Amino acid sequence: MPHSNAPLSIEGRRRLIQRCQSRLIAHVAAEMGISRQCASKWVNRYRRFGDLGLLDRPSTPHRQPTATPGQVVARIEEMRREHKWSASRIAFELGADGVSISRRTVSRHLRRLGLHRRRFIDPTGASNRVPRRIIAHRPGHMVHLDVKKVGRIPDGGGWRVHGRGSDQARAVARTKQRGSRTGYVYLHSAVDGFSRLAYTEALPDEKARTAIGFVYRARAFFTAHGITHIQRIVTDNGACYRAADFATVLHGARHQRITPYTPRHNGKVERYNRILAEEFLYARTWTSEQQRSEALHIWNLHYNYHRPHTAAGNQPPATRLHTGVTNVTTSYT
Repeated sequence: MPHSNAPLSIEGRRRLIQRCQSRLIAHVAAEMGISRQCASKWVNRYRRFGDLGLLDRPSTPHRQPTATPGQVVARIEEMRREHKWSASRIAFELGADGVSISRRTVSRHLRRLGLHRRRFIDPTGASNRVPRRIIAHRPGHMVHLDVKKVGRIPDGGGWRVHGRGSDQARAVARTKQRGSRTGYVYLHSAVDGFSRLAYTEALPDEKARTAIGFVYRARAFFTAHGITHIQRIVTDNGACYRAADFATVLHGARHQRITPYTPRHNGKVERYNRILAEEFLYARTWTSEQQRSEALHIWNLHYNYHRPHTAAGNQPPATRLHTGVTNVTTSYT
């Protein structure tokens, strides 16, 4: 396919050939805005190969001294189809047989063969692997942490309340232009993997010292509900969790960071963030950030003590703990 600024498409090359049959090549080239050498190239290709000569040719060089031999590529395909090995394993097995090849080269050939995804190997499109569930066996076995960034609500409400073209929305836009940004609010959350008991705070940033203070308060919250020992803390690879000072809040717990760009490994708190967004953040309109922050505590009580959760047998998360459920109603202030 020619690039967007190419003066000649395939149909343009045909017109070039037709005009050159009765006129000089130099005149036709000047008329079509190309060089005489370019016009001569397409005329000569048409004379030698006909219509096939008007097609674009691949840019691959005719001679590649360092190209991977065909028999090695065939072995890569055979290992992938037969054993479903990864690129690293295939490179290792070939190296053991005396074939020096890098993992990146194997990955490139797998992509070219259309075998770089596991589901491409099976004719039915199956993934060829059984997903493993992350199961917490007791309260405190795994506590999942995450931070969700949401926009701060300006005083008086934003465009969701007044509309995008309203006077309030324009006033907020003018405030941003003057350098006084509305900013963001960072919702730090901790979820017990066994009971799904959750604790959330709206904090001004996601720095390490903020995350450390949140974990201390989350520990106190879990302790009040009978979770006195936390065995494992699961987080993503955010800067606040990679800080050296974050180890001060572990207190003997193992800090497990998930595989980069794999949020499903921290799926319990990710699913909680979705529930938080659907049932609290965007379930109603808010007129100020203070109003939403004050309502967050009430919603936490509702989630932990009154909202049914399928992982808890359609019971509130607190029912899976020895402390039981309190008699606090959702409207208690």
